[in-house]
Amino acid sequence: MKITRRRLCGLALLVSLGVVSCQGGAEEAESVVNVYSARHYDVDIELYTQFTADTGIRINLLEGKPDELIERIKSEGDQSPADVFVAVDAGRLWRAQEADIFQPVQSEALNAAVPENLREPDGHWFGLTTRSRVLVYNTDSVTPDELSSYEALAEPQWEGRVCVRSSGNVYNQSLVGSMIETIGAEATEEWATGLVENFARAPEGGDIDQIKAVAAGQCDVAIVNHYYWARLAKSDDESDLDAVEKTAVFFPNQDGRGTHVNISGFGMVKGAPNPENAVTFMEFLVSPEAQTVFAQSNNEYPVAPDVELDPVVAELGQFKVDAVNVTAYGRNNPQVTEIVDRAGWE
Repeated sequence: MKITRRRLCGLALLVSLGVVSCQGGAEEAESVVNVYSARHYDVDIELYTQFTADTGIRINLLEGKPDELIERIKSEGDQSPADVFVAVDAGRLWRAQEADIFQPVQSEALNAAVPENLREPDGHWFGLTTRSRVLVYNTDSVTPDELSSYEALAEPQWEGRVCVRSSGNVYNQSLVGSMIETIGAEATEEWATGLVENFARAPEGGDIDQIKAVAAGQCDVAIVNHYYWARLAKSDDESDLDAVEKTAVFFPNQDGRGTHVNISGFGMVKGAPNPENAVTFMEFLVSPEAQTVFAQSNNEYPVAPDVELDPVVAELGQFKVDAVNVTAYGRNNPQVTEIVDRAGWE
């Protein structure tokens, strides 16, 4: 298939889903890789530009919401120009695999850089960056020795003290999916029911809203992704810095399975018109140089080992990571939906 049948825009022109606007002439003579991405970060654009400078391979980028991009690839079928699909959650990557849009990739570089628990076992998709699901607590009302695990937040002493966003959020769904994998569905439902009983308020807002609610004393502890706290710590806004001053980060389950992490990641699309370029692109993004840029620019953790972290993130300290394979998040999602509904987690 020639790319001219489904023309995309160059890197300088980011395309909205369903809208095509291009410059220049035929692309078939150019070396390109076509990326459908649900990640919307400036650091990605910086790395894409560097990739082109290093390799001469131009990136055609189409951004959109993950489910819409999956449906677009499905509807395009074997006429799709997509080479690589990028998503910000393992559950979405699992959904894409279930939609049969990926092909397996065998790459020594990818397997060496991405730990086994952060990639699909058969090479259909790989982790790109990670984010830990941590506890943020009010330092005036909670001491670290009172905290231990996600499970403990369902115990009676936390009644009326916990904040968390909606169960419809994919980060919470992945957390619950990981718990099903490790402690079983029955124990997970008991936990979810107890957690709901301990809510300080009905779920509302995003993770930053939970952090600010903790700082304001509306609750004593919240479940959030670590990088939201780091983002506030780097802010020039006095209210953000005030929230950081009144709170701290705790990594749960360090005496057990470890803290839950989620990934952003990518896979090669089945029928990719530029498979060699796609592999080159994927391997570039897990190289130490690219992983360092991700880690120091977006408050994320790299998937590759021995990569220098952003100073604010590094100050949070080292922690034990839950070793459950991230494919469990998507595989267990049907049970997750049933459990949170029965528990009354809005």
